[in-house]
Amino acid sequence: MISYHESMQQLAALEIKTSAVEKLFLSDALGRILAEDIVAQENSPVYPTSAMDGYAIITADQDRGEIKVLGDNPAGAQEIAEVTEGICIKTFTGSLMPKGADALTPIENVTFTEGKIIINEKVPQGFAIRPVGESFKKGEILVKKGTKLGYAEIGVMASLNVVMPSVFIKPRVAVLSTGSEILDLGENATHASQIRSSNNYTLAALSAQAGGSAVQLGIVEDDEASITKAFENALDSADIIVTTGGVSVGDYDFVKDIIPKLGAEVIYKGVKIKPGQHIMLAKKGNKLIVGLPGFAYSSTVTFMLYVIPIIRRMLALDPGLPYVEATLMQDFNKRAKKTEFSPCNLVFNNGRYEVDFEGKKVGSSAILTNMLGDCALVVTGEESGSLKQGDKVEVIDLLSL
Repeated sequence: MISYHESMQQLAALEIKTSAVEKLFLSDALGRILAEDIVAQENSPVYPTSAMDGYAIITADQDRGEIKVLGDNPAGAQEIAEVTEGICIKTFTGSLMPKGADALTPIENVTFTEGKIIINEKVPQGFAIRPVGESFKKGEILVKKGTKLGYAEIGVMASLNVVMPSVFIKPRVAVLSTGSEILDLGENATHASQIRSSNNYTLAALSAQAGGSAVQLGIVEDDEASITKAFENALDSADIIVTTGGVSVGDYDFVKDIIPKLGAEVIYKGVKIKPGQHIMLAKKGNKLIVGLPGFAYSSTVTFMLYVIPIIRRMLALDPGLPYVEATLMQDFNKRAKKTEFSPCNLVFNNGRYEVDFEGKKVGSSAILTNMLGDCALVVTGEESGSLKQGDKVEVIDLLSL
């Protein structure tokens, strides 16, 4: 087995093809990864604009005490009178400022009577006027390539009249669970040795969360011919093939033997980590194959460590996982001479991250309920020993994945 550090180095060294690009209508682009810089083609606003309802004035005219109102200037008006000495124009939010005006006095600052305003409270020069380019300037990059499009990005692009932005096509992730003992959703058990499937649903959800598109290939029994056929279908339909089960050393663990027979190059088989030491990484052409262990917690953690970085690289994103330094609020017992990923509770308190293990069960790598709540993973190296309350630890913040 190789070390976790070496496995990450080899993963980073793999040539991984970036996903192709497609154009989507803006209304369909929420949550997608932008494949181009969005650049402002003009200033916003293009001309000085009113920031509120009020009267466009010459600032010095406030000393007169009262100013004659020439008329109204509603938003969208095509013809606007000019403000001259002793004259003001009622101007509304979003309206272009009339020529000659150098401030806007709010309605609540004046009293209107007999065609004029009486100044009750003065404003400084430039007050309530949006200057040219206040929101953005021509040539400014407003949304960078690689941004995950949220409501703000959608709104900004709409204001720029971006009808069909370019986004990366979601990498297709085929998820295949192997095991004659596994029951799919809705199936009833016929004997005591059968277990309910969760891996394919968990990993499909993680794929979607990371920006991929999951292809559910269901459950395949521990039969070499059936698994081989499922792999061939997966290679035809997906960019990344993820399996759970069949990579250990048992008599019915066929996956580890089938992958090389398919003509795939095995990058490594076995990493000194807990959970997931039997993980397998292979490549066939531009397709990546990742064989994960069958236990639920183990497959979930190893998917986060190895598959999410692949998805992110295909989307031209930084593949790094979100590490933070945290303070242990309880003692921690190291269980193995491997790089260990232990479930914990992560909170930010008094300016620092803190972790504890309340409610986290110690046991096999099957306890998926350990991932519930504000879960994170404490990372301890091969040579690390047990740690004491108050020690600093590296933590993967799963809520930021």
